[in-house]
Amino acid sequence: MAEADGAKPQSWFADHALLPEGHARDVLFQISDGRFTAVTPNASPAGAGRLPGIALPGFANVHSHAFHRALRGRAQDSDGTFWSWRERMYAVAERLTPDRYLELARATYAEMALAGITAVGEFHYLHHGPGGVPYADPNAMGEALLQAAREAGVRIALLDACYLAGGLTGSGHTPLEGVQLRFGDGDVDGWAGRFTRLAGSDTAVIGAALHSVRAVPAASIRSASAAAAGVPLHVHVSEQPAENEVCRAFYGYTPAALLQHEGALSRRTTAVHATHLSQDDVALLGGASAQACLCPTTERDLADGIGPALQLHEAGVRVSLGSDQHAVIDLLEEARALEMDQRLASGRRGRFTPGELLAALTRHEALGFPEAGRLAVGERADLVGVRLDSPRTAGSDPAQVLFSATAADVDIVLVDGGVVVREGRHRLGDIGRALQAAIEPLWR
Repeated sequence: MAEADGAKPQSWFADHALLPEGHARDVLFQISDGRFTAVTPNASPAGAGRLPGIALPGFANVHSHAFHRALRGRAQDSDGTFWSWRERMYAVAERLTPDRYLELARATYAEMALAGITAVGEFHYLHHGPGGVPYADPNAMGEALLQAAREAGVRIALLDACYLAGGLTGSGHTPLEGVQLRFGDGDVDGWAGRFTRLAGSDTAVIGAALHSVRAVPAASIRSASAAAAGVPLHVHVSEQPAENEVCRAFYGYTPAALLQHEGALSRRTTAVHATHLSQDDVALLGGASAQACLCPTTERDLADGIGPALQLHEAGVRVSLGSDQHAVIDLLEEARALEMDQRLASGRRGRFTPGELLAALTRHEALGFPEAGRLAVGERADLVGVRLDSPRTAGSDPAQVLFSATAADVDIVLVDGGVVVREGRHRLGDIGRALQAAIEPLWR
């Protein structure tokens, strides 16, 4: 996955770093076998490699749909709602093959690495061929994503999604139709039989997802959750008011309450979006010690709304961040938006401390990598060097760099000790050109 230097002892030095205890100066990082063996502030460079600016832990992109990257700059002429945008997304999904998906996902994950992301949670539901016909390898699309992450140099949690119904109305669930046929496995046993054939590794976690209460009927939620026991479980929850309305109309529960009733809320559960939650929903998530992944740049692009991030945090829910449909791939912007959206909603500043924003930015535990996301001994040796001399960051207090830096300021990225990005360039070369080559054929 990473360059060979990740396997041999090495050292790196940064003038500034954000350590678990806060901002530190003159920090020497020593690495062996992809782990930090020493993190020493007030040290000398001692021949170590130099990290420009400030060293941060690797970022965790907890929610991604890699193929949505093809919609950036292609769907902004679509008025209306999330539901009208979804038709554009379905059009892209119809055209993807395993080979095309590999090409697009590899370039998308490389773009993430350029932005300081060292692990991605890929919420994967595009499983089969046209009409829902399985490929010779029924996990060909998932394997393409695993290969894409490996070649792009980032870790992945492949969150294989159970997707059984086409939607939900006040009268019940509707069948899969059109491109949705590519998403389904017939029933929970069909999904579990395919899902359990996927194999993980040290850099790839095989997790699970329930697409939503719209796509997984209540009668299947409990059995699907049980089939995924012991691995991360992610669910789209209350992204749209319409989802809440039909769930209440048919089941008499909010989506969060339905998941709780069916035993799908626990410490391993991540509620994605969680935009339109009631106070009772927030309490349910907190009581279950669940997590919530907010995707502010997507939620604003799709006019979803502003989620109750502060209330979730105060209820004990661990908040993480994702770039979802990739209108922007910049987790520094996602972290900043987490705070700024709460300022807009409350009329007050300082809703989250810089340390709390950094925790949300680096929530690798949501992806099944609990030993990542901190610049500390024993942790995976992910390092992100962010410049402090760019037009955006010049003059910033290093301790407040999350409020000034963008993905464009990421200069070097190490994943498990291996250099993936150096001087702002990915080891695969020109990622803009790779994205162009992957996306243009999908729109011809």
